[in-house]
Amino acid sequence: MNKKLTLKYLGYLMVIEGAFMIPAMLIALIRTETPATFGFAGTIAILLAIGGPLLLLKAENQTLYAKDGFFIVALSWIVLSLFGALPFRISGAIPSFVDAFFETVSGFTTTGSSILTEIESLPMSILYWRSFTHWLGGMGVLVFILAVIPKSAGSGVSLHILRAESPGPVVGKLVPKMRSTARLLYSIYIVMTLLEFLLLLVGGMPLFDAVTVSFGTAGTGGFAITNNSIAAYDSYYLQGVITVFMLLFSVNFNIYFLLMMKEFRAAFKDTELRVFLGIVGISILAIAVNIYQTGQELCGTFFSALHHSAFQVSTIISTTGFASVDFNQWPTFSKMILMLLMFIGASAGSTGGGMKVSRVIILGKSMLSEIKKLIHPSSVRLIRVNGKVVSPDVVHSVNSYLAAYVAILVVSTLLLSLENFSFETTFSAVVACFNNIGPGFDMVGATGNYSAFTNFGKLVLCADMLLGRLEIFPILILFSPSLWRRTK
Repeated sequence: MNKKLTLKYLGYLMVIEGAFMIPAMLIALIRTETPATFGFAGTIAILLAIGGPLLLLKAENQTLYAKDGFFIVALSWIVLSLFGALPFRISGAIPSFVDAFFETVSGFTTTGSSILTEIESLPMSILYWRSFTHWLGGMGVLVFILAVIPKSAGSGVSLHILRAESPGPVVGKLVPKMRSTARLLYSIYIVMTLLEFLLLLVGGMPLFDAVTVSFGTAGTGGFAITNNSIAAYDSYYLQGVITVFMLLFSVNFNIYFLLMMKEFRAAFKDTELRVFLGIVGISILAIAVNIYQTGQELCGTFFSALHHSAFQVSTIISTTGFASVDFNQWPTFSKMILMLLMFIGASAGSTGGGMKVSRVIILGKSMLSEIKKLIHPSSVRLIRVNGKVVSPDVVHSVNSYLAAYVAILVVSTLLLSLENFSFETTFSAVVACFNNIGPGFDMVGATGNYSAFTNFGKLVLCADMLLGRLEIFPILILFSPSLWRRTK
């Protein structure tokens, strides 16, 4: 393992995290939020004191292997969360460090699960930092580093890091240079965030609210600055804008690149996009009809049912986690659809979580291929997506991911069951955290929170959030003995 180069990347990470805390510190100074000012200033000083010297390390060997890229990403996200929790703890906004760590991991992994029982009384600077963690974690902080470092250690380094941090079964370059790819991704990300921000302002949302909601939507995170989440903004327009952008940020960013290149046919013929939109459309209609037929007290008019159905389907499949209503009160059929959407998640190459639609497509086609082989043993069946043959390596990778996914889901549920809450609370909490969604059902539903769990339960869920955001293997590789050997 290239230790010096790894430490140098950690140095970049810590210095950049400190720099990103400066706006929050300025808000605290302007609003005379003294404890928060000390919290941010102290954390920035610690980050610079540790990260600065690491930047000065000279790594003669600029070679970084795949396992090193995974290691850097896994360690970086843990370090990012540990230091990101300090302002909450030092300021006293969240007295317990485990609670502060949970909130920060939830923020950076864009999960949106919270231990806070009262949000609106928090200092504005703390609310800003809490929401900004979503925006920074959405595209990935190391992708940002790749975009801004004057000269990366090489395309191999960049590709290994981008693959480890970006969601989906396959990650490649949009343009020939990895640094240009990282810049392009962040350019699209920033433009879309600004567009949503402006549309929310046009709809009358207060400036600070528009900033934080845009951060949460862009990162598909779900932290709100009101106790009632997005239900606090009783406006079809505002909730409609958020609905649209939750879906836009859960689409593969390669689609936007194709649109920029005026390759409209390729963009709209994309299999994953079509399946994603099909799932969304069918789910919205099914839930709207179900909650309207069950009782108008749940939704009012059919238009209202359609509106809230669209919002909740979008927030769950995009793994954002905002809420416009308490969907805990919905019929079982509607809640089961939402539960299924939690597993499916967003598109690969988006800021959303879950298993990803592309994996679901490959798994489905793989299953059909096996059935056809049983009927016609001598036939050769190839799995194709977008007209291209999916390599056996990718199919194997997807199957391995599914095996690890199920194993972690089972183990986490068993561990969390020691908390002795209801099955609905326990299972949905694991599903919501592992798929980076935020709210689950019952005690951790849209109007609930995770404060009742013990420190042990919260740490289990923190592990789930990190495993889900980094797609399992970058975290698991930390426990591999071969990682620590001096081999390629």
